[in-house]
Amino acid sequence: MFYKLDKFIIKPVLPPIKLNVENIHPNTSTTFDNILKEQNQQITLSSPLPNEQLNSIFCTLEEPEWRKLLTTELKKEYIKSIHQFLTSQYEKGITIFPPRSLIFNAFNLTPFNEIKVVLLGQDPYHNLSQAHGLCFSVPQGTPPPPSLKNIYKELSSEFPDFKIPTHGELTCWAKQGIFMLNATLTVEAHKPNSHSKIGWQIFTDSVIKLISSKSNNGVVFLLWGGFAHRKEKLVDKSRHRVIKTAHPSPLSVTKFFGSKCFSKTNDLLKELGREPINWNVVLV
Repeated sequence: MFYKLDKFIIKPVLPPIKLNVENIHPNTSTTFDNILKEQNQQITLSSPLPNEQLNSIFCTLEEPEWRKLLTTELKKEYIKSIHQFLTSQYEKGITIFPPRSLIFNAFNLTPFNEIKVVLLGQDPYHNLSQAHGLCFSVPQGTPPPPSLKNIYKELSSEFPDFKIPTHGELTCWAKQGIFMLNATLTVEAHKPNSHSKIGWQIFTDSVIKLISSKSNNGVVFLLWGGFAHRKEKLVDKSRHRVIKTAHPSPLSVTKFFGSKCFSKTNDLLKELGREPINWNVVLV
């Protein structure tokens, strides 16, 4: 498909295919095979984002409050550059993770005004059936990756009643107010960090600044590893709290174990007058 510029709005020459929004709404019961088939579909919503049809990629950001708060950001030139890059990749048949309908899964599952914790990752998992738009999480049916297994081990040491699950699906954390954000929202299959320089980090840095400046409630920022630690400067620590630990990766896990970052997060939430998180993904 070819595109043309019309008053700085990227429009397809051919009209996009209209899909029922219910078919693309992030839903962990949706099979990965079906989601992957959606990657080359064009999607329109009844309530378009700024720039009219900035098209399927950004139209999957459905949560109303996020869309309102990001109106100005989504009009910037770098956003159009991200769209152009991803569109060209899809048209070449290149597989990108997560599936297109789940790129903004973290935003759609955790409305802005419900955020209690920001958990920051780097980029999505790059193997099949792993990335679904929540950092560190994988869909049901996919074995937990090594970092997530280490997260579970730390949780079991902090909370005696924590049951280590066989799955790695953390949607229940997102629904409790944990905004599970990767700094880069997409990746080419089997090529880690392949999209780290296409503009996503400009976008996610702006999102972190937005949370820091606009959230009316105190938020705990949970930052693991050197990459995440560098984002601390984006947070207003007079209003929010920051916990920094080593990354749960096998390469640095010895410093992660014993950090008690999860119980500390709950202690800080209580200090901020907010409900603590139930970390037990089996019981939620």
